Amino acid sequence: MIEIDKVCVDFAGGGGASTRAVDEVSLHIQAGDIFGIVGTSGAGKSTLLRTLNALTRPSQGSVRVNGVEISALQGRELRSARQRIGMIFQHFNLMHTRTVAQNVAFSLKSAGWERSKIAPRVAEILELVGLTDKANRFPVQLSGGQKQRVGIARAIANHPDVLLCDEPTSALDLETSATILALLKQINQQLGITIVLITHEMDVIKSICDRVAVMSGGKVVEQGTVFDVFAHPQHPFSQQLVSHTLNLTLPERLREHLPGQLLKILFIGDSAEQPVLSDVAIRFGVSVNILHGKIEYIGERALGILVVQLSAGEDTQSVDAAVDHIRQHTAQVEVIRG
Repeated sequence: MIEIDKVCVDFAGGGGASTRAVDEVSLHIQAGDIFGIVGTSGAGKSTLLRTLNALTRPSQGSVRVNGVEISALQGRELRSARQRIGMIFQHFNLMHTRTVAQNVAFSLKSAGWERSKIAPRVAEILELVGLTDKANRFPVQLSGGQKQRVGIARAIANHPDVLLCDEPTSALDLETSATILALLKQINQQLGITIVLITHEMDVIKSICDRVAVMSGGKVVEQGTVFDVFAHPQHPFSQQLVSHTLNLTLPERLREHLPGQLLKILFIGDSAEQPVLSDVAIRFGVSVNILHGKIEYIGERALGILVVQLSAGEDTQSVDAAVDHIRQHTAQVEVIRG
């Protein structure tokens, strides 16, 4: 569907020097996927996204969408190709002197739709994004979430194959962000549109993406399914991003004064749904105190982290045996304090 092959993007600087914003990135994005690109500011993710519709031209490498090398197109051919690629923006980019319906209609007029077909399509797409009652409102009369819904409606009105999302929720509050992500998921499932989404938030990736590429310093340092990157991050930068999302820390007073051993336990898949700690308590006669924890469901698979205290008075052998049992039945055990 989308093939990015060894793409580099250089920007000219003062004195003839240049800055490499994207450095030999290669990605394959399958049709119908929701593909996330995550990284901190300056990682090159926005620049990479803009190469997918030739708003930014690669200095090296190629970008193909549906087998067409879009990075090589010019003029009318490029305009035609862009009509199959919708884009939504962090700050909405709406025309403030036009109503909601007129904003959506503008994209259809630009694509050369017949006048008689524009109004029915606008009504259809506003119903899909939940804005039928806002058709005659102006952007200034809308909330941030409603503005982004207009942006989504405008981007998908022309039946695109691909929807590019440039930090679509970073200007929104958490509750509104969740509704926008749910709408994007619905659009992907209902219309089959391939979505490429960039963000600096791993929670966004976890919410809706199928696969993810992690960018740092212009390079893709890791890519894979969202579950695999969360469960087994390989690159130190990926590990840092995941730890910020799943991190569980204890107050120092607990780390210092609780008896027994403190463990951080990683549960993956079936182990997150098994009574491992109950079995330990019964089998080895140890006290199990859960101090902190969470279980996330990424798709249908569970990923959980617990911080627990194991103690059995002076019986350290039972505690050691319990720890060994937990190691055998979970993904990873870190002894915070032994």
